[in-house]
Amino acid sequence: MARGHYSREAVAWACLSLGVAAVEGGVTGVIAKYLFEGVVSPRMLNLTVAILAGAPAFANIISFFWAGLSQGRDKIRFLVVMQSLAMLFIILIAFAPRSPVGLMLMTLGAVGARLCWSGVVTLRSTVWQANYPREIRAKMAGKITTIQTILITLTSLSIGLAIDLHDDAFRILYPFISFIGLIGAWVYKGMRVRRHKALLLAENAHGLDGRSRVNPLIFHRILIEDTNFRRYMTNMFIFGSGNLMIMAPMVIVLKEQFSLSPLTSVLITSTIPFMLMPFSIPIWSRLLDKVHIIEFRAYHGWSFVLANAFMLTASVFHLTWLLWFSAILRGIAFGGGILGWNLGHHDFAPVEKASQYMGVHVTLTGIRGMLVPIIGVCIYEILEWTHPGWGVWVFAPCLILSIMGAIGFLRMRRTLSGPGHNSSFTDGPPIQPPAAV
Repeated sequence: MARGHYSREAVAWACLSLGVAAVEGGVTGVIAKYLFEGVVSPRMLNLTVAILAGAPAFANIISFFWAGLSQGRDKIRFLVVMQSLAMLFIILIAFAPRSPVGLMLMTLGAVGARLCWSGVVTLRSTVWQANYPREIRAKMAGKITTIQTILITLTSLSIGLAIDLHDDAFRILYPFISFIGLIGAWVYKGMRVRRHKALLLAENAHGLDGRSRVNPLIFHRILIEDTNFRRYMTNMFIFGSGNLMIMAPMVIVLKEQFSLSPLTSVLITSTIPFMLMPFSIPIWSRLLDKVHIIEFRAYHGWSFVLANAFMLTASVFHLTWLLWFSAILRGIAFGGGILGWNLGHHDFAPVEKASQYMGVHVTLTGIRGMLVPIIGVCIYEILEWTHPGWGVWVFAPCLILSIMGAIGFLRMRRTLSGPGHNSSFTDGPPIQPPAAV
């Protein structure tokens, strides 16, 4: 059964991954930085880059809404609608003129696509938990993610090459990418969820009305009641803030401090990290299948620390060659990060609450994604205004935050009594129908 689910998912996510690549922060941020320079003021453009770079993260701030709205509803049908809307928003980017209005239209398209995609990410987690057993879940998710990352790599590289050849090439690429993504949504329509009826009955058994289902206080209650998950989310917030803060200043520094071409910037910010993920995902997935997410993060967190340290060193000493090593390390770290991000909450949540736990996780990701990229750009602008050339030190607070988060995971690891099977941390009970049934 798992193999049957995997085959259809592999095709669907392969098609949809092209759309994901088109609205990656490193891609849309570079397009905006190079194509709209001189159209608006430098500070306004840099703040827009911060919004675009942070969109993949801050769009998740409404995940509590998607998680609540989907409670008791057909998961596949809901996912297909969200996938289709995300692909349609991408088309707006192709029609953005090189004017202030065009920059707003590009931002609307990228952010709109990401807002819809946050619903996809939230609900996909529930499908994975229902369809794949714990002992193979990371392996199956890793295979699907590997296919996605390969195609995201090729797509981001194609976009970078196209823009290098002609500024307006994205106007042809983006509608084509959207069309392929819609094919992926159509393929996904044939998916099935194991014990779907029991899952919907278990969700409805909580007796939530339509308004309370989308009430963010429900997720506040999860954090209050689940102490271990709350501690995990606290460390993830600190750790993730350091990693999210770095992207927008990176796009700006590569253009303003290193004067790199659009293609080179896309390679460093997106293509190379995604290119390395298929090689690192199988290694990280084998680890995650064996240990609890806390122990996994205790090891994995230091890969991001090292990548951020390389970025800081390369920028301060203006070492272009070191930027490539930073991108390589970031790709290795992303491989484990995407697995932990999609699957980590399963080690805390019962399956009927998986979407709610994921909703908490991605909503908190959205909060930091809304704040820290803009904070990073503001730090860069202040440093450049007070001490020209010192803006590269913006990567120092990014490094400090990632170190603090990694240490937090190490401290949490001490609470685990065994590798991956402590009773306080493992998956919740299987789905049980309501007593009346």
